Amino acid sequence: MKFIVSSSLLLKQLQSISGVLSTNNTLPILDNFLFELNDNELKVSASDLETTMTARLTVDMAEDEGNIAIPAKLLLDTLKTFSDIPITLEIDKENFGVSLLAGEGKYRLAGQDGAEYPTPAQLEDATNLKIESDILHNAISKTIFAASNDELRPTMTGVYVELTTDNITFVATDAHKLVRYRRNDIKGEESAAFILPKKPLNQLKGILAMGDAPVDIEFNEKNARFNFRNITMTCRLIDGKYPNYSAVIPLENPNKLTLDRSPFLNAIRRVSLFSNQATYQVKFKIAGTELHLMAEDLDYSNEAKERLNCHFEGNDMEIGFNSKFMVEMLNNLETDQVVMEMSEPNRAGLILPLDDENKDEDILMLVMPVMLNA
Repeated sequence: MKFIVSSSLLLKQLQSISGVLSTNNTLPILDNFLFELNDNELKVSASDLETTMTARLTVDMAEDEGNIAIPAKLLLDTLKTFSDIPITLEIDKENFGVSLLAGEGKYRLAGQDGAEYPTPAQLEDATNLKIESDILHNAISKTIFAASNDELRPTMTGVYVELTTDNITFVATDAHKLVRYRRNDIKGEESAAFILPKKPLNQLKGILAMGDAPVDIEFNEKNARFNFRNITMTCRLIDGKYPNYSAVIPLENPNKLTLDRSPFLNAIRRVSLFSNQATYQVKFKIAGTELHLMAEDLDYSNEAKERLNCHFEGNDMEIGFNSKFMVEMLNNLETDQVVMEMSEPNRAGLILPLDDENKDEDILMLVMPVMLNA
């Protein structure tokens, strides 16, 4: 088995899938890339058992066909040192030795039998869905930061995807903050729902940024597969029932605060530098057309106050929020102005974009308040 390929092309494809590789694999063979040669098509795969990513590329010359597992780190580090040159890989099927010829250099790697590499799950009775890559990238970017890191509540560590005959909704929450991203221009033939883990979503987010093209999605009760350009990703879904997120979204919010997003975001960033670094609490005092932001750290005698002009409908109020959550949410909105809807100082507040130009996009962000210091 032998083939010739551009070093930079191979490196680019390997880098696009290498994020799946884990540093503490239970199976030693997962420290390798799987190479599969068939005619002039080379398939390279990486896996951590839960998620498998495969990239397809065309080689310049191929002799024989077969597969081989090649040490991932050593191969990546070697390819990074080359300029864009043709390289030849020759595999000895008897002992799985790999010879790499590049310019005047010859390198030998110890490969493993590719037949031992785990194969991705087969999707039976799968539901199919097509989404444009920019829409899916947006949905992941605007939700994944709100997913929980608490492994004791596994369903909340992923992004919940709910498909209906009217729309598709992506939800993430860690019980302190929640994001619901809905698209009314994508509909399913029937209702379905699944929970995608965070790691494959981050990998998907990375490859979707490489260009515009439709993403073909297949999923059943246990697995999902994403096909984008020359890359395929198969991942195991999180098993379990997602919390009833709709029940925590307050419907009656008579107090509405409208602000310019960028000045609001920057003011919270500045004031939060002076907050207690355990709670990151920033106090909102809203009266008339003014919002006063206040933070203090009594341990270090640090204090900050800032005033912003705003438009406010409702009763004057004081409420506290975790500034880290507020910054994350405002960072993931793109409109010039945002609306905060609130009811009581001990009830969740909503952050919504104002006058979003895209009528098919519906974003709602929820943040729980923190108890104000007496």
